[in-house]
Amino acid sequence: MPRRRQRHVAGSGSDGTEDSDSSAEREQTNSSESDGNMPKRQRLTRASTRLSQSSQDTPDLKRAGDHDESPPLTPTGNAPSSESELDISSPNASHDESQAKDPTNRDSDKDLSHRPKRRRCHETYNFNMKCPTPGCNSLGHLTGKHERHFAVSGCPLYHNLSADECKVKAISREKQEEEVKGQDESNTRHATRHQTPTSKQSKYKEQVAEMRKGRNSGLQKEQKEKHMEHRQTHGNTREPLLENITSEYDLELFRKAQARASEDLEKLRIQGQITEGSNMIKTILFGRYELDTWYHSPYPEEYARLGRLYVCEFCLKYMKSQTILRRHMAKCVWKHPPGDEVYRKGAISVFEVDGKKNKIYCQNLCLLAKLFLDHKTLYYDVEPFLFYVMTEADNTGCHLVGYFSKEKNSFLNYNVSCILTMPQYMRQGFGKMLIDFSYLLSKVEEKVGSPERPLSDLGLISYRSYWKEVLLRYMYNFQGKEISIKEISQETAVNPVDIVSTLQSLQMLKYWKGKHLVLKRQDLIDEWKAKETKRGNNNKTIDPTSLKWTPPKGT
Repeated sequence: MPRRRQRHVAGSGSDGTEDSDSSAEREQTNSSESDGNMPKRQRLTRASTRLSQSSQDTPDLKRAGDHDESPPLTPTGNAPSSESELDISSPNASHDESQAKDPTNRDSDKDLSHRPKRRRCHETYNFNMKCPTPGCNSLGHLTGKHERHFAVSGCPLYHNLSADECKVKAISREKQEEEVKGQDESNTRHATRHQTPTSKQSKYKEQVAEMRKGRNSGLQKEQKEKHMEHRQTHGNTREPLLENITSEYDLELFRKAQARASEDLEKLRIQGQITEGSNMIKTILFGRYELDTWYHSPYPEEYARLGRLYVCEFCLKYMKSQTILRRHMAKCVWKHPPGDEVYRKGAISVFEVDGKKNKIYCQNLCLLAKLFLDHKTLYYDVEPFLFYVMTEADNTGCHLVGYFSKEKNSFLNYNVSCILTMPQYMRQGFGKMLIDFSYLLSKVEEKVGSPERPLSDLGLISYRSYWKEVLLRYMYNFQGKEISIKEISQETAVNPVDIVSTLQSLQMLKYWKGKHLVLKRQDLIDEWKAKETKRGNNNKTIDPTSLKWTPPKGT
């Protein structure tokens, strides 16, 4: 039976009957066969049987190959330039070659081009790519879930780990996530009514506080020498040693965040949104700073493939080389953003830029912001938005600190569509100033505002910190007996939904006898006041009297 099927494939007609030429040839070959050729024929027959069985075992693969109109990929990931680049190797490839060359084979003199070629399944990894870390063989992954990596973000060696250690850590993280998930499911019911922490939560909080006691003790002399030796040996090709810098708990949180970010980048790479080594701007030269980028931004391909971009810090024009930037800076007359200066106090200014009047500047600003924001989708349609750009002035000009955009006509009363603080100005209080300025505009408009969702991770942290500070300041200055969420909202311009979520996180909202009660926790208020006194007057606050702005009309 296998022999008969092999003949049918090689020389059968379209109507299912055998051709007369092939039948005559078969009779002539059978009559001329000698006994000495029998073992060879038997080997070919057995190989043909295996070939036909393998073709029957993989009908779906053949069918998919028949309907795939795209050219097969070479091991380098590119479309083949000639038929010789195709890799059609299989366990029976040697038999196919011998069968085509064997003069005793009945099908050797026939055209074999009509036979469907077997193609190797497309593999996820491009084995010609290598990890840029010196001495790395690209095996393993920081997440412990992949066999190979091609970027520093997933390199175990760069993070001073081995592939086996990453797998062990991945198993440990999965167990912890399952335990936490089980606890969350059990505590979901009546979560609004029971705001007090459970005994397990209180015990865990005590354990964390105990583990964090010695995190500010500093490094000993031997540890400092070890860290310096590691830095001198590897330079920037390895991550600095992180042990003994902080507590084990905080270090493990940082490792989890690294693994999660690496997993997200790996998903984007597999989906094709990020390709290894191309169309990804790694760094930008922006004024006095060289900034490492965090995310992909849709700059034109001729600029994105360079990996390094040169941006004018005043007009935000992007260029390909430092020579072009130097020539541009000699001719650029901009020293501050276009638009009207609506706020100034000391060196801090805020400019209102209309996306319709200054379209190119706003588009460049959005492209720049996308390098540091994950959820941003607005790049070119900037006309319906107003941009409020915060700058810090010196004798050379007004340097970009951050900005937020706002819809001219928002039906949901969003007072912020997108907000960004430049990396060189982060953790200095400027993000909170931008948020405070957005709510100040809402107060002038006599509206209640809220940021547009979804917020980025850093944006969510900043907003929660701001809402907490606003509520505790209101509680500190409040002298009445009953607190109304509506009154808080009207005075602070914060949306009631954001107020309720913040009160719940502070455990200041309790459900009692069918009503929600706001508790005035004096311990939290005293703690906030102590931090406020210690901070002193650092000029990182918005002064409402310095605002010169009227709500735009008819925009």
